[in-house]
Amino acid sequence: MSMIPRDQWYVAAYGREIGHDLFSRTICGEPILFWRTEAGEVTAMSDRCVHRRFPLSQAPSRLIDDQVVCGYHGFTYGADGRCVAVPGQTRVPRTARLRSYPVVEQDSFIWVWIGDPSRADSTRIPRAPWLDSPDYTTVSGMEPLRARFGLLVDNLLDLSHETYLHGGYIGTPEVANTPMTTEVDEEAGIVYVSRHMDDAECPPFYARSTGLSGRITRWQDIEYTPPCLYKLHSRIAPVGVLPNADGTDPDAFHVEVVYAITPETEHSTHDFWAVARDFALDDESVSDFLAQQNRTVVLQDVAALDVLEQVIAAEPAGYQELSINIDTGGLAARRMLARQVEQNVNGAAVAGR
Repeated sequence: MSMIPRDQWYVAAYGREIGHDLFSRTICGEPILFWRTEAGEVTAMSDRCVHRRFPLSQAPSRLIDDQVVCGYHGFTYGADGRCVAVPGQTRVPRTARLRSYPVVEQDSFIWVWIGDPSRADSTRIPRAPWLDSPDYTTVSGMEPLRARFGLLVDNLLDLSHETYLHGGYIGTPEVANTPMTTEVDEEAGIVYVSRHMDDAECPPFYARSTGLSGRITRWQDIEYTPPCLYKLHSRIAPVGVLPNADGTDPDAFHVEVVYAITPETEHSTHDFWAVARDFALDDESVSDFLAQQNRTVVLQDVAALDVLEQVIAAEPAGYQELSINIDTGGLAARRMLARQVEQNVNGAAVAGR
């Protein structure tokens, strides 16, 4: 059985990736064709011609105005996926239509709905408003992961691994040594994990970007909305500097780290990452530094998880892993994801009766 929840919104791309040309990406095992119409709207449909399944993103297929012409036999499709012309005849078969996908552009991301289109409620898309806010400067990227998406969820909900895997970048001893708290909002479908370090070493990631030296107060507040969006609200300040009673926090530096965790297949993942900051907004050297540092950290995770995927694939059935206190957030996320899969299975069974 697939462990990928259906009837969900997933990030398919950054808005900047989609222009008036053909762009393809596989999401949850489904190859999807995207382009931006001449009016600026993003469209999404199956990247397979209905005739002989030739990928419409593959040359010599081409986009003419707002119509896609298959490069194999010339079937032509409009922006809604409906076939408007076929070779050698004037009548277009009624079933000549590509599957179209609900799509929303929001917070610099292109979101696509995988599942039953009638259930696509755009109000359910979680927000990450910092990514296109004028009050923040953002660097971002995407790395392919040859591992199931659940391994990345585990990784991001247990940041104690920063001490060991990311030492010299974002990891310090305090991250692993400081207890964390976990809260689960079942109704909203969100897992919260927090770790507040009152007196911690300042890692290079923050020392170089903020200019802070010496010990710091470092807060990590995680907010994960299964299946796709992970947000790390990071607060950095000199030791003893806390927010004001009214909630304002002018003497701290704030970094919003966002991951969109999108399954490509059962055993590969699109790892979208973004780092938004509320300081040094126009300093390109800070942007370049944070982009390089965070990509290095992401690639360290990718290398570790690619190995872990191979280990899991080769282990005998029934292997029992050990979980401890630091795993409470990840275990809560696993339960939520399992319920989403179960709900999809049950919904499909009801629909098929």
